[in-house]
Amino acid sequence: MKNSSRKRCTVSNLLVLARFLKMIDSLNKLMLVCTISLLPISTHLRAEQQFTDVVESVTKSTVAIALDAPFKHASPRVLGTGFIVDDGSYAITNYHVVSETLDPKYVENYVVLSGEGTVVKKVKAEIIKIDIKHDLALLKLDSILTPITLSSKNMLRPGTDIAFTGFPIGAILGIYPATHRGYVSAITPDAIPAMNSQQLNLKMMQRLDSVSLIYQLDAIAYPGNSGSPMYDPKSGEVIGVINKVLVKDTKESALSSPTGISYAIPVKYVHTLISDVKR
Repeated sequence: MKNSSRKRCTVSNLLVLARFLKMIDSLNKLMLVCTISLLPISTHLRAEQQFTDVVESVTKSTVAIALDAPFKHASPRVLGTGFIVDDGSYAITNYHVVSETLDPKYVENYVVLSGEGTVVKKVKAEIIKIDIKHDLALLKLDSILTPITLSSKNMLRPGTDIAFTGFPIGAILGIYPATHRGYVSAITPDAIPAMNSQQLNLKMMQRLDSVSLIYQLDAIAYPGNSGSPMYDPKSGEVIGVINKVLVKDTKESALSSPTGISYAIPVKYVHTLISDVKR
């Protein structure tokens, strides 16, 4: 009897142990599934946190390009966007942003505005090199500001994610940089399309003889974004300069009816402009 009881007890204990081990195994599997299911969320949160850090860093190097004419305007008139490069004493923007001839009758200067809101630093800027073909201008600053890193890569492939930071509506409410995201939709010639031959002028025909490849973007940019740094959302390295916006009617209607198609000049032309000055 005693041996029989011991056997029954042993079998019972083994069954309890087996159930316990099975329960532990089920819990381990459940925890593994929960962990795996949470991984994409965790990865996404880290990526978003990284992007906000990149935007914060890029914003420090992004400036508003303005015309300072005290006799004409109470405050500097914002013309577009630019960004600080090299050792911090230079800025890049589009040539058309600073193509306005300064009036010798008045005290007029191009300046860059660095900061946010109404508390900004005004730094005098002088145009020292231009690249009309690629619509770029290099400005020499009177003070040192925080530079941004330029990418060493050549042309990026269509489908590459991009971001750009600038001043799409100028300084209506103060200097408040805005950031937009998108991707490279195509590598395209920089020739401006025309509906028929009657719309072609001499300048456009000359451009057709020597076209450059630029980025076409699936991203909404506005006239004030001209000169904005286009950068890698992961590293913050500049890969291009926002250039021209394709709008449905006129520049004035861009804010109300943007097409969503924008263009950017590859950063290799920025490298060339800086190298020419440094020689």
